[in-house]
Amino acid sequence: MNEEKKIAGLYIRVSTEDQAREGFSLPEQEKRLRAMCEFKGYEVYNVYEERGISAKTGNYRPKFEELLQDIRDKKVNTIVVLKLDRLTRSVADWEKILTFLEENDAYLDCANDDINTTNANGKMISRILTSVSQQEIERTSERTKIGLAGAIKVGHIPHQAPLGYKHEDKKLVIDYATKDVAIRIFNMYHEGMSYQTISNILNEEKVLDKTNWRDSTIFHILTNEIYKGDFVHGKRTKKPTYYNDVVEPLVTKEFWEECQVQKKKNQRSFQRKLTYLFMQKLKCPKCKRILGGKATTKKNNNSYYYYYCNDCKITYKENEIEKIIDEYMDSIVEYDSIVNQFFLPMIKQKIENPTEELQKELKNQKSKFERIKEAYINEVFTLKEYNEERKKVEKVIEDIEDKLNTSEVCEKLKFTPNDILVKRDIDFINSIKYPEKYKSKTKFWNEYTREEKAELLTKYVEEIELTDKYGFLNVDYIKFRESVANVSNELYFNGYYDRYIPSIFGNIYGQIRFSEYLPEKEVGEQIMRLRQFYDVGYYEATYNVKNQVFYFNFVKDNKALVRVFPLEDYRKIDPDMKMETYNLGVLYVKEDDGTLLANEDDVFKYIPAECDCNVVYSKEPIFVETKPVLHYKMWGTFCYEVMKVAITYYKTDSKESLAHW
Repeated sequence: MNEEKKIAGLYIRVSTEDQAREGFSLPEQEKRLRAMCEFKGYEVYNVYEERGISAKTGNYRPKFEELLQDIRDKKVNTIVVLKLDRLTRSVADWEKILTFLEENDAYLDCANDDINTTNANGKMISRILTSVSQQEIERTSERTKIGLAGAIKVGHIPHQAPLGYKHEDKKLVIDYATKDVAIRIFNMYHEGMSYQTISNILNEEKVLDKTNWRDSTIFHILTNEIYKGDFVHGKRTKKPTYYNDVVEPLVTKEFWEECQVQKKKNQRSFQRKLTYLFMQKLKCPKCKRILGGKATTKKNNNSYYYYYCNDCKITYKENEIEKIIDEYMDSIVEYDSIVNQFFLPMIKQKIENPTEELQKELKNQKSKFERIKEAYINEVFTLKEYNEERKKVEKVIEDIEDKLNTSEVCEKLKFTPNDILVKRDIDFINSIKYPEKYKSKTKFWNEYTREEKAELLTKYVEEIELTDKYGFLNVDYIKFRESVANVSNELYFNGYYDRYIPSIFGNIYGQIRFSEYLPEKEVGEQIMRLRQFYDVGYYEATYNVKNQVFYFNFVKDNKALVRVFPLEDYRKIDPDMKMETYNLGVLYVKEDDGTLLANEDDVFKYIPAECDCNVVYSKEPIFVETKPVLHYKMWGTFCYEVMKVAITYYKTDSKESLAHW
């Protein structure tokens, strides 16, 4: 090192980890560096102090940049640090610093490390020390990431709890006081509402006693993966880490994904003032692009709706498309009214709002209420602040008590998935026995308003692909929303829901209601429940797999087939259909008989109660064969289509679209 006067810039840095690990306080560093400069005869120009900043690559250090500028300006020619890792822990950064020092005739001196940058040997030692420091910080980072990953996987989410969640014992758990608000936001958006519309509604209703709901708040809720049970760490970095199923979800993954798709649809149609039934759902039969919508209003003030493809120069009337699909829309209405609006909310209430959790949350809120009162008594709160906080807690307590009451009612009612099948059987028999009353007491698709129709289609249907052959418009397939199809699939494959299968009975064409396998005990209980309302007959039949013809003389016997079901789980036993025969159960009623109840109107109001008695029912074995219809223009009902696994498709004249057996 030459003999020119050394003008020192003391660089001291500390991060939180350093203080905890080695006790490198800033005053201690400065004291030792000043003592070294005095001993070596260095003139101290300035002290450059960096607080709480790591030496990782990419971190901006303002004081270090100030030191470099002073070196360029020839105010400083020697950097003095306690250890080399105070300056950097990156080999790449150290090479840049070495080059900078050489270009500016400057040097480095370390109090604890024997570093001399004026010769090759000293530079080599500095590189070795920097490599060791870089390895240390990388290993520390790896250990931190491993520890953090482990914590996240068990629900320790290192973020503020979003709406509908709270931190409990360091874990993110469902907040039963606010979760319904978050779920409602997803439902409103799923139905086509915009961020602004949702925030306006929440403000008008003063939800959670707030009037500052913003569209940005709604956006962050709807795009947060935590609501489907997942978590993304480092979302704004180049390499975010995705963790699946780390917390209990508030919505299903399918429903969450559909909301992300809905975002694009909302953006494309937000300016629409008219209600289009099939907006963003119809695919052009030629180019497969989504059809646009337009409407004309005549002098009589009636509006007429059309869907068009600019590229293919074709236009279709909405009422013609509706005629094609109205064959199964009544079944969607039936499913929605029976399953989605009545039974599932009851079942979900018991699952999603367990009494024990609600009681625990109620206790927490009451304790919070007492703390608020105590704070007011101790003059921590003003009267105004006390009243504001009191009202918030009282509203939460009221909501929880309502949920508890509902939960208790559900527990008493004991609604189960079995009730869905019983209800659908009773409704089907009602439509046979009392067709006029059934029509008068049932709301059908053609009785819905445009708004109700559009809402129902938005709720269930993802897209519809059309075919246009020789001017004859038809539906190629319908894609249902996964969140709906999956629930239906689960009900069906567990035996608690039915579907229609077009079939030939001898020389008569018709449809049979088919449900999947249920254990014999549950089948018996179902039959005994139905017999409380109607004289339901039961056969055990044999299905011949090879011949596939189902003979049943409806005209002669005046019998109406209610439902057919397998007596064994052939989907598992015989997935390749190699068996010669299947054993089936057949339920039927005689069309001339009425209800067994004193008041026939009661069959429309109630469902049969569960039986406490031992199950006893007659078995009348007969040989029965069945053959599904392979060629038909459209499937008869939503029940058939929605039961397919995952995203459901309907293909015209396709054997693959038929029921497995």
